[in-house]
Amino acid sequence: MRLSIPASAFVASIVGFGGTLALIIAAANAVGATTLETASMVTALCLAMTVETAYLSWKTKMPVISAWSTPGAALIAASSGFTMAEAVGAFIVAAVLLVATGLFRPLTRLVSRIPASVSSGMLAGIVVTFVSGAFKTVAVDPLLILPLLAAFFVIRLFNPALSVLAVLIGGGVLAVLLGRVGDLPAPELSTLTFIAPQFTTAALVGLAIPLYLVTMASQNLSGLAVLKAAGYEPPAGELIAATGLISLITAPLGALTTNLAAISAAISTGPDVHPDPAERWKTGPFYALFYLLFALFGASLVAIFAVLPPSLIALVAGLGLMAPLVNAMTIALKEESERIPAITAFAATASGLVFAGIGSAFWGLVAGLIVLGLGQLRR
Repeated sequence: MRLSIPASAFVASIVGFGGTLALIIAAANAVGATTLETASMVTALCLAMTVETAYLSWKTKMPVISAWSTPGAALIAASSGFTMAEAVGAFIVAAVLLVATGLFRPLTRLVSRIPASVSSGMLAGIVVTFVSGAFKTVAVDPLLILPLLAAFFVIRLFNPALSVLAVLIGGGVLAVLLGRVGDLPAPELSTLTFIAPQFTTAALVGLAIPLYLVTMASQNLSGLAVLKAAGYEPPAGELIAATGLISLITAPLGALTTNLAAISAAISTGPDVHPDPAERWKTGPFYALFYLLFALFGASLVAIFAVLPPSLIALVAGLGLMAPLVNAMTIALKEESERIPAITAFAATASGLVFAGIGSAFWGLVAGLIVLGLGQLRR
């Protein structure tokens, strides 16, 4: 055991939680979640990641790190017209699809056959709204936002992983000094709230299927790639099925899907953690311990976010998605022959189109695949 093991787990958990919690809050607000339901969502997500990471790391003796679906949260936050009950129904369907994907390899191969350019174009269309929204906050509160923007771009030159977290913490302190924050809530332990699911066709097509696709394409496949790049041979089906099963259990508590992590996993799998790859799995239990602490105080964290200025929340959410946007656009435009389909998927998704009660993420994916198919037919 080396100090670098718990230290790496702590950094990975702080980056994963603090850097994207604002996006989870935005997703909950988009589907009309109450404060109790939002707290339950955060708590259930943290508990799911605690169980997944501890169990899978111990069982496989690999640093298997799980995370909530950041692109999935962005998808939900960008949606409109859905209730929390419909969102829970979509979470359940997406979790069932993840379990099925893990158990039946043909499904994994089918998802992997969706061109990365088109799926990345769809993902970029989802997150670009939040990134642009971060800069729109300058006009709302320049005294608060401009120093934070400057700090973000300076800090990321030296430590990109902690730049968003620094903006969140520094922004909270600056907001207090500027009198932008109300009375801070008293600390309280988290509670879980059962939410009865509602299954509708619109939520199935507009939320569940896109959530499943972005979770698989942008999270699970990337998470497997990180483990392979570190020299491991992860059992893909087992890992995907396990995270899908835990997501199915926590969905009625308001939690969206959890999955294999990419960024947090990269922090926990490199040689800086331990020179012996066989010892790096021990980051998993420590990572799980930190998320258990987050779960215990999830209600307090949600209450703190509730009194922060909305412009600060929008800024943190947008800056947290800047790196995923860059990565998605890079992949979308990599193949010259697939650029038009990718941009079609991007534009249709970013438009916010709602047709037949179905959101733009689905139509963006469909439009991109149709344009790609037409090009292949011509060739």
